[in-house]
Amino acid sequence: MPDRAVTTTRSGETALGQRLGGMTDPGFNRPEVHAEDALLSRRSIRSFEDKPVPNSLMRRILEAARWAPSGSNIQPWKVHVLNGEARQRYSDAIISAERNGENRDMEYNYYAPEWREPFLARRRACGFGLYSAMGIAREDKAARHEAFIDNFRFFGAATGLLFWIPSDLEHGSWLDYGTFIQSISIAAQGWGLDTIAQGALGEFPHVAHKMFEVGDDFTLIGGMSIGWMVEDNPVNQFQPGRIAVDEFTTWID
Repeated sequence: MPDRAVTTTRSGETALGQRLGGMTDPGFNRPEVHAEDALLSRRSIRSFEDKPVPNSLMRRILEAARWAPSGSNIQPWKVHVLNGEARQRYSDAIISAERNGENRDMEYNYYAPEWREPFLARRRACGFGLYSAMGIAREDKAARHEAFIDNFRFFGAATGLLFWIPSDLEHGSWLDYGTFIQSISIAAQGWGLDTIAQGALGEFPHVAHKMFEVGDDFTLIGGMSIGWMVEDNPVNQFQPGRIAVDEFTTWID
């Protein structure tokens, strides 16, 4: 049976080439990365080099990610790729909103209103571990707040993404959107790039709606920082643990 990735069509193009919209190589050497290796090596990066992702490479990543599955093939995604002045303008605007005490008017509830176990313990372990990697004491609230604001700086990445979804779609489409975001992360990993998905980039949707002229018929989910990590920053070595397979799986024969 032929490899699905190289199956030829009547037109002589490969199936993979068709899915990539006939794109040619974006001009970068892609390391040979197994899908499982990409999944296992991916982590949320919080310090990036000030180096933009070329549009040719970003387009190649999105060409792959657009094949993420969605119920009834709805494909609910809408993406803004921010570079240069646009990225800086948005960053400055939401930092200003935060420092001026504007209301964080996120358009949906990311978390439950009250924390309970075991989720509370996991959240605390993640937070304390992250602050420890950054050299921030638990009681240093000012430093912790500045660390949060780094979200709005895209953690130094020169390229950022914003994710939008039609406001009238339901939970199923939000689930689909998660597969799309993960697909971007894994496709980027395959090209040697790093990412972090950020709900925090959706904390001030009124800023984004106005700046990018997006109507209320779309909801800002959040965004992503994408680029190349600063290798020697200790925060990028932080990796919170995961529960074992048998803690979340029931085997039924």
